[in-house]
Amino acid sequence: MRQPRCAATMTECHIEQRAGLGEALPSLQRGCVYLDWNATTPIFPESSAAMLPYISSEFGNPSSSHAYGRTCKATLAEARQAVADMVGARAEEIYFTSSGTESDHWAIYGSVMAARAAWGFSERLPHVVTSAIEHPAVAAHLAHLAHQKLVTYTEVPVDGDGLVGAEDVLAAITPDTVLVSIMHSNNEIGSIQKIRHIASSVRESFPHVLVHTDAAQSVGKVELNVEDLGVHMMTIVGHKFGAPKGVAALFISSRVTSDKMCSFFYGGGQEFGRRAGTENVLLVAGMGAAAKVVQQELGAIKAHMAMLRDKLEARLAGALPKECVRINGPACAQGRLPNTLSISIRGLNSSTALANLADKLAASAGAACHSSGGADISGVLKAIGVPTDFAMGTLRLSCGRHTTVEDIDAAAELILKEAAAQGIHVSEAKS
Repeated sequence: MRQPRCAATMTECHIEQRAGLGEALPSLQRGCVYLDWNATTPIFPESSAAMLPYISSEFGNPSSSHAYGRTCKATLAEARQAVADMVGARAEEIYFTSSGTESDHWAIYGSVMAARAAWGFSERLPHVVTSAIEHPAVAAHLAHLAHQKLVTYTEVPVDGDGLVGAEDVLAAITPDTVLVSIMHSNNEIGSIQKIRHIASSVRESFPHVLVHTDAAQSVGKVELNVEDLGVHMMTIVGHKFGAPKGVAALFISSRVTSDKMCSFFYGGGQEFGRRAGTENVLLVAGMGAAAKVVQQELGAIKAHMAMLRDKLEARLAGALPKECVRINGPACAQGRLPNTLSISIRGLNSSTALANLADKLAASAGAACHSSGGADISGVLKAIGVPTDFAMGTLRLSCGRHTTVEDIDAAAELILKEAAAQGIHVSEAKS
């Protein structure tokens, strides 16, 4: 088999390889603290190195039988196995897609259309159970399918911690329910759902109903094993754990046959005949490399992120009036993603704060003001009952593998200075 050649110089490869856990990447050293890892992560050096040959010398179509194709086919197989190992699946249960949105759409559309076909495309509509705090990739797709009169669905409410109760999921299931889709962890407040309990409850009471979980935010942050979770499908998103954008995967259990889950794309026989289209070997190689990093370093990465999150939470909560601070999500830190801090500060306008700090701090707000005087508050914050005066001051701060202690210290001081500038009493704020 032909050996891939690295198109970059050895110096370029080595510079990127030096940045390990807790060390800033060159791309992060631009004077702006990056605490928006839940939006996207920088590409890990290992992923960049793995992709280099496929930018230049390794261009073959993995479906081709000649040497060029075989090299790329081997890369696909290696990456598929790495992703499978990362989540406790078998390689043949991992299907590469273009994005988390596509994976979510496929899980929903595939199960819904398979049911409609089984029912002879009658007036009977498949029913889906989901939660009130799902990512738009799930929520908006269900709304679209309902508008097209292809599905009905029920959004199960969450409690004040953003958690879904298994009993509420079971109560929402009807004779027409074909799928339960509940995210593994929330992208805004970091709440980790009890998916294992939900899946087992559904399986015991309604064994014909499929269970899907969107684990976009969980991969690379907490341990995941699809067999332990008991789900039939799981969404995995590359750019959330150090891989490039434009590549993701959908785990589909081998127990889910084609009569329960139809294809989303039709054409060639790629992805075991279930997802047509020539595979993007370049991006898949990067995803496979990132998966290997996660599998090897997850314990250390998780501990590093939790330490940074707790440090930031303590610094902010300790310097602001107690009655002005609300930490969103479960009170027990272990119930939230280790890298995610959703903090609401009464009296702060978070949109204004982030606009003022745009060149110094990258983070996300939980609400946005409009020129009409109204406010667009996150649906997640509404669902968990955050009062408007707190919701308007919500910041989502998320760290990662290459966030440093210095980043956390700098971010805390920037936020506290901005809070003081907006009239909030701040104690021990450094000048």
